[in-house]
Amino acid sequence: MDELLEILKEAKPEVDFSTEKALIDNGVLDSFDVVQLVMKLNEEFDIEIGAEEITPENFNSADSIWAMIERLQ
Repeated sequence: MDELLEILKEAKPEVDFSTEKALIDNGVLDSFDVVQLVMKLNEEFDIEIGAEEITPENFNSADSIWAMIERLQ
């Protein structure tokens, strides 16, 4: 989880990812951010995030992103 938080902080240093629970719903992350994040996560965690995984539910918080990573590993 720490590695994920570091990746997120690099993308958006002004956001507190440990508390934010509506990254997509509140527009904190836009579609461009999500595409960049997916590429970075695929590389860093040696996973393949398919199009079916790119949903607001999977990207609304660091916890939900982490749960998706663990599921795909």
